[in-house]
Amino acid sequence: MSTPKRFFAHTLPGRPPGEWEELHDHLEAVAERAAEFGGRFGAAAWAHRAGLWHDLGKYSQAFQDYLHHTTAADPHVADSATRTDHSTAGAQHAVDEQPGAGHLLAYVIAGHHSGLLNGSRSTGACLPKRLKKKIEPFGEAPESLVQLPPLEPPSALTAPRSTLADKAFTIAFFTRMLFSCLVDADFLETERFMNPDQAERRPAWGPDVLARMNVALDAYIASLPADPTPVNQRRAEVRQACLQAAEQAPGMFSLTVPTGGGKTLSSLAFALRHAQRHGLERVIYVVPFTTIIEQNADVLRKLMREFGGNQLEEAIVEHHSNLDVGKETKTSRLATENWDAPLIVTTSVQFYESLFANRTSRCRKLHRLAKSVIVLDEAQTLPVDYLAPCLRALRELAQEYGASPVLCTATQPAIEQRDDFAIGLEGVREIIPDPQSLYRSLRRVDVEYLGPLEDQSLAARLRGERQVLCVVNTRGHARQLYQALGEDEAHIHLSALMCPQHRSAKLAAIHLRLANGQPCRVISTQLIEAGVDIDFPVVYRSLAGLDSIAQAAGRCNRNGKLENKGKVYVFQSQHVRSEAYFRDTAGCAAQLLPDFEDPLALEAIERYFRLYYWEQSQRWDAKGILGEFVLDAEIALPYVFGFKDVAQRFRLIEDNGKPVIIPWGQKGAKLCEELRQTPLPSRRLLRKLQRYTVQVPERLWLAHSAAIDCVHDRYPLLISPEISYRDDIGLALDDDSTALLNA
Repeated sequence: MSTPKRFFAHTLPGRPPGEWEELHDHLEAVAERAAEFGGRFGAAAWAHRAGLWHDLGKYSQAFQDYLHHTTAADPHVADSATRTDHSTAGAQHAVDEQPGAGHLLAYVIAGHHSGLLNGSRSTGACLPKRLKKKIEPFGEAPESLVQLPPLEPPSALTAPRSTLADKAFTIAFFTRMLFSCLVDADFLETERFMNPDQAERRPAWGPDVLARMNVALDAYIASLPADPTPVNQRRAEVRQACLQAAEQAPGMFSLTVPTGGGKTLSSLAFALRHAQRHGLERVIYVVPFTTIIEQNADVLRKLMREFGGNQLEEAIVEHHSNLDVGKETKTSRLATENWDAPLIVTTSVQFYESLFANRTSRCRKLHRLAKSVIVLDEAQTLPVDYLAPCLRALRELAQEYGASPVLCTATQPAIEQRDDFAIGLEGVREIIPDPQSLYRSLRRVDVEYLGPLEDQSLAARLRGERQVLCVVNTRGHARQLYQALGEDEAHIHLSALMCPQHRSAKLAAIHLRLANGQPCRVISTQLIEAGVDIDFPVVYRSLAGLDSIAQAAGRCNRNGKLENKGKVYVFQSQHVRSEAYFRDTAGCAAQLLPDFEDPLALEAIERYFRLYYWEQSQRWDAKGILGEFVLDAEIALPYVFGFKDVAQRFRLIEDNGKPVIIPWGQKGAKLCEELRQTPLPSRRLLRKLQRYTVQVPERLWLAHSAAIDCVHDRYPLLISPEISYRDDIGLALDDDSTALLNA
């Protein structure tokens, strides 16, 4: 009796074939894990099928010969002249077996290494070309894998939609979520085979982890000193309203609370209670890209550590940079972030750009948005040019994926549907019974508009204050103003040119000086405006949108302890030409500031959003994102989705920059040395290194590449921090480069 022929999915370099991974085992394992992920949104059968068929091309003799003869450490990304295509076969088979549904599977399978492709013919790679490509025969694949019954459409594909365009978006969104299930399952199963020790180290949180987090949060709040000030009374009322609203069914919520009203902890209380009550699996806290997310994460980690233990602290993942530089490889993809923790703190840029991404590394986490609470802090900060696609994605998550988005805002829910804002979100339930009354009871500042103010005059005014915060719009202005202020231990500079761990240390020093009544004059970019619990008697704010001014005002008389109201001064800086990003919002604010005694009142904010959002319908989808998802029954490929083009166009920040890892402090230096000694760094290590990264505009990253060592050809490490990194200003690759600072 002859021995059955063996087919392999993965090799182990330097190890005999007897230790390689059997292909059938890999396909079954990926299918089972993908089905688990897809089951969160009723697509278990679809995800299972994608898992079974994604590597059908590996049953070809050509691919098996290739595995036996290649010397590449990663055969999936070996030289294109020698690499054997294994993903096209499953895509073609899906279309042959079940036209229609199979076309959606074809997107997913064809792109499971290279990324989701465009559905129309283009000069580069696209799905139509892949479906016509000549492939190696895979006839020895078991019949139990290839001959399977037709798939029934899940509810996400059959739900009624008002227009064909809406239907197209729904189907494209489902395809990307299905893609996420497949690539995450594939990466995890590949890791299990290639690096079993690392796979074994993945934490098991337990089914009650959110309940334990809820207990820890309650214990933390109970431990706070009893201080029955009016502000603290309002904060308690906000928290109680959140706990009551958490009992409601999943869906869309809004939480309208002025800055200083305890929004962060109250929204977390809602999220944990709501998830626990309705079987949701995780909480994702999304903060604006203009803030420092590490402050939220620090607060959450501290309270979980003190009242829940180390495991709960580790259950919080802070995700703002993938350290994603260079070409993707199989091993690098294994370490990319997949949000497998109960509580994620991330940025708006990371969140929304991932929703429209096509690369495997960016998409693998998306399936974890299903059955989650998504807290969108300062939800109104979305750029107007991306409003329509972002709101459409949020609506999809709430309607079809069991998610509960929470629109947290200090001003008002500017993105709800109304007569003059047709793309707004429907069915949003406000958690606070009377936002107007809450705003009036929490008003703690007066706002005065000073008009144009040059740096020297501004610096003189700041020196005249004992404790003052000045928030400006660019890194360059922050540094120049800090220098104009003059050397003094009371003068502190904050900017995104400091790594997060460094900024945390600076903020701790600021808190200490304020608590001790010492002089403290802080110059900062807008990174200090959200999620930072800091309290100054006087705040200066460079002209920006009213919502940004409201955020700055939230750092003034935050706890309501001044005898009189705090003072917020708004001024127009002398650097207007370098502040192009803020031109639209600042222009709208400048129109309104003279018209209102209190420009932060909700009626003023409504006027602001009417100017900036609601009356600019021609800009709601300025990049043409929604037009890239088309249904056309007249052609062979009825689902014409421009996944690759959309990913290239969807950039909330046009130049996200490239990261530089800073070996700051003893811990930072130790982590960087661990990175040097670890050719295949774990997600744990990369998560920790995020606290030591600075984003630099790509053109300047390249100009100063001699100061950067790309460890393992991928992770950019600052070579001489003692030369290029300063305690007062952070990264200083070129002290004379104002372009670096203004970027």
